[in-house]
Amino acid sequence: MDQDEVRGDVVAAGSYSLGDKKLGFFGRIALFFRQVISELRKVVTPTRKELVKFTLVVLVFVVIVMALVYGLDWLFGTATHYVFGVPS
Repeated sequence: MDQDEVRGDVVAAGSYSLGDKKLGFFGRIALFFRQVISELRKVVTPTRKELVKFTLVVLVFVVIVMALVYGLDWLFGTATHYVFGVPS
């Protein structure tokens, strides 16, 4: 557990305060990796049921957007042929 979490402090993503001293190049890199690992521990893996549900939602959304794009393409194509005519 991070010392800031124990005290209940909120630390901004871009800030780094270990005391009030400036960190060097390698210190900032090490702090970055510590923060990444800390955030990765908060990740929750979805269950199989959730994963299937999320996948179906995405697929349905993609099909709807494809149908919308197809419909607009057909509409504008038809309008273009109507306005400019078909060359002989």
